[in-house]
Amino acid sequence: MEYYEKKEKQIEQQKKIQMSNLMNQARLKVLKARDDLIADLLNEAKQRLAKVVKDSARYQTLLDGLVLQGFYQLLEPRLVVRCRKQDLPMVKTAVQKSIPIYKNAIKRDVDVHIDQDSFLPEDM
Repeated sequence: MEYYEKKEKQIEQQKKIQMSNLMNQARLKVLKARDDLIADLLNEAKQRLAKVVKDSARYQTLLDGLVLQGFYQLLEPRLVVRCRKQDLPMVKTAVQKSIPIYKNAIKRDVDVHIDQDSFLPEDM
């Protein structure tokens, strides 16, 4: 009788191990699918951003919003903004537009410096 009980326990353990392996495989499939979706979203965002960059009016609006959002996220009294070299004039405009809006909302002064010594890569 002991022999059969041992065999039964071994079978139970094997079933548990097999179920655990199947669950892990299912989790890995879900994670891979999620990673694939995120990669697809990033690629789509890059393509859409490349189109926006070509339309200077839309790009200026986007930069205005992003610069102001960056100010709000950081909430620092001194900020350094880095950009691509070709975006420098538009970023300067965005910073100049955003400073008064930020000061009015936060009720504090902000010192913003645009880094013109080291630019972001042009392929960003």
